[in-house]
Amino acid sequence: MGCLEGKVAIITGAARGQGAAAARLFVAEGARVVIGDVLDDLGKELAESLGAAAIYRHLDVSSEDDWKAVVDEAVETLGGVDVLVNNAGILRFAALPDMPLEDYMRIVNVNQVGTFLGMRAVAKPMMAAGKGSIVNISSVEGLAGMPYLTAYTSTKFAIRGMSKVAALELGPNGIRVNSVHPGMIETDMVKDAAGGHDIDLSPAAKRIPLRRMGTSEDIAEVVLFLASDRSAYVTGAELAADGGATATHAFYMV
Repeated sequence: MGCLEGKVAIITGAARGQGAAAARLFVAEGARVVIGDVLDDLGKELAESLGAAAIYRHLDVSSEDDWKAVVDEAVETLGGVDVLVNNAGILRFAALPDMPLEDYMRIVNVNQVGTFLGMRAVAKPMMAAGKGSIVNISSVEGLAGMPYLTAYTSTKFAIRGMSKVAALELGPNGIRVNSVHPGMIETDMVKDAAGGHDIDLSPAAKRIPLRRMGTSEDIAEVVLFLASDRSAYVTGAELAADGGATATHAFYMV
């Protein structure tokens, strides 16, 4: 029996990358999964590949209406929501003086507002059930700053803080809330932020103590732990999955 047997999970940004890896692992561990994303073709394809245990629903995480529709369906047709993984996120590189407010707010609306709306949407059904686990995907940029990532970093710090407040408020109802802080992970996010151009990150990866980039599967295993009852006494925590990148400081030399 898998460690998520009988549980219902909603995973955002799950059509590809870290979200897709989590969806595959959750299904393998017995969960029924709602794959939420705006990449409809990829999301539908993933859901079909996972069989009856997965469904795809279009979910713009910055839309209150989308959240209500997805959560209402999960409660009415699947019996509730046991796990929420707020994974959806976007990234853009820009120097502070050059960043348009429109771009800044777009990142805030997806990364920060999307996480808030997701937690708010599942809070009442989880409270009614007296249990639940919310896993919010932040970043190492939610632990320390990075040049050219003003908006992204601000949202990831916000996710870290919101997770702690939600853990305090929802803990008496049996709901756990934690944040995960991935480091340099092999996904399409950086490529998308660079306008579709491939970027060689191997020189940076050599500075990581484990001397490699992480994979989506590495992060999915951490998310699985926090989603499952194996982490029953873990809430309000921030878990770095970064190959040791945040274990050091600026004077570290390879």
